[in-house]
Amino acid sequence: MASRILIVEDDPAQRRILEELVKRFGFESSAADGGIKGLEALNGLQGGNIELVILDLMMPGMDGLEFIEKMQGIRGDLPVIVQTAQGSIETVIKAMRAGADDFVVKPVSPERLKISIQNLLKVNALTEEVKRLNKKVGGALSFNDLIASSPAMANVLRLGRRGAQSNIPILIEGESGVGKEMIARAIQGESERAGRPFVAVNCGAIPENLVESILFGHEKGAFTGATSRHSGKFQEADGGTLFLDEVAELPLDMQVKLLRAIQEGEIDPVGSRKSVKVNIRLISATNRNMIEMVKAGQFREDLYYRLNVFPMMVPPLRDRKDDIPALVEHFITRLSAEEGRKVRGIAPNALTMLQVYGWPGNVRQLENTIFRAIVLCEGNLLEIQDFPQIASLVEGYEIIVPPAPVLDKKSNIPTGPAMTGGTQFISRSAGNQVSDGMALGIPAVTDGGHIRKLEEVEADMIRLALNRYRGQMSEVARKLGIGRSTLYRKMRDMGLDEATG
Repeated sequence: MASRILIVEDDPAQRRILEELVKRFGFESSAADGGIKGLEALNGLQGGNIELVILDLMMPGMDGLEFIEKMQGIRGDLPVIVQTAQGSIETVIKAMRAGADDFVVKPVSPERLKISIQNLLKVNALTEEVKRLNKKVGGALSFNDLIASSPAMANVLRLGRRGAQSNIPILIEGESGVGKEMIARAIQGESERAGRPFVAVNCGAIPENLVESILFGHEKGAFTGATSRHSGKFQEADGGTLFLDEVAELPLDMQVKLLRAIQEGEIDPVGSRKSVKVNIRLISATNRNMIEMVKAGQFREDLYYRLNVFPMMVPPLRDRKDDIPALVEHFITRLSAEEGRKVRGIAPNALTMLQVYGWPGNVRQLENTIFRAIVLCEGNLLEIQDFPQIASLVEGYEIIVPPAPVLDKKSNIPTGPAMTGGTQFISRSAGNQVSDGMALGIPAVTDGGHIRKLEEVEADMIRLALNRYRGQMSEVARKLGIGRSTLYRKMRDMGLDEATG
């Protein structure tokens, strides 16, 4: 969804110009002809959707400085770009002290205004991400911080808020990658244990012989290799919340000890002569059908009913596609910042494609897909070609596949359309598969149907990059993801230095 910008300007001509510029930049706009109407817009139904204000300083009635002062009590988090015909230092200082984030002089250059808007929106988004991460680390994440506005998530949020008000054991069920841990963190953040330890344990990732030690701890010398005393996860979570992810993977003998720990509120560290009292809030999660596991004798029935006191089912992403636009925006903001990329959004047709896809890996798969797209993206918007794997699986979309190169018989250097930047579009429909005989224009198999040697494919890839980037070695190395010295060494080892000279 495009960001909405509020324009507060009393001059009709200037207001129309700014509206057109904002729309040309790809944003939505709301306009007010004075400070009073600007405040009404912030207080209105669309006020929560406004992400930036462009404000004229010199207006009749309520001027820009007074508007900024009153705005602090309504939306003090909004970035403000102040514009005025008076470009004196005193005016700049007054505006900045009042809370303005940037300052432009009329008539403003479109490019200057565009850069200012993009930078402030990016900084504001990153600020919100930092706040969210700080809440997560501090154990204060709430349900308001989750991206879960779709109708399918309404019952999850309602149950989560109810469960947070007591110490009742909660079992969160749902497919892998739906965000069960985030729900657990939000439950803690809205409970009386907010700000206290939140200890997450993936029961399926612990070696079977170490489960007891990791959960309950051990004393020095309790077994070979126990050179010091170790506090288990239960003791680490004392006073806070213990989150047992994939709890169905616990071995049967550990299920007995977990049941006792829940019932008695105490644990027996390995090698200890006395029990240790613990005060924890227990939240468990699973992607398995635990009723079937109980029937099959794979999970203790008594423990199941101890864990499943307050069940919650988190729907898969395919059932809450209304959340996809906000999730995509969230991941683009965070991952582009982490990678140092200037990606600021996604093209509408690419977003539509993501909403059509089924997402078997749920939110985790969506995050990884956006990560890969940001690495592939060469512009400031994610396009369909940045999602080749998704486009190949969604009916009605096209992917770009460079044609296979023609190898020169003498030099063995790829020539032809693939080397000159030519591309072809292949229409994709359900069940239609692309031949595995080539990958990105490089033949993967021989004429006899056998897989080519990795060294040969790598050599072709280097030839392709050398030709496409016209021998600019720094650019070639960067695109291949290797250092220049490594590139020169590979070329020398493969005998490419003479052939490409």
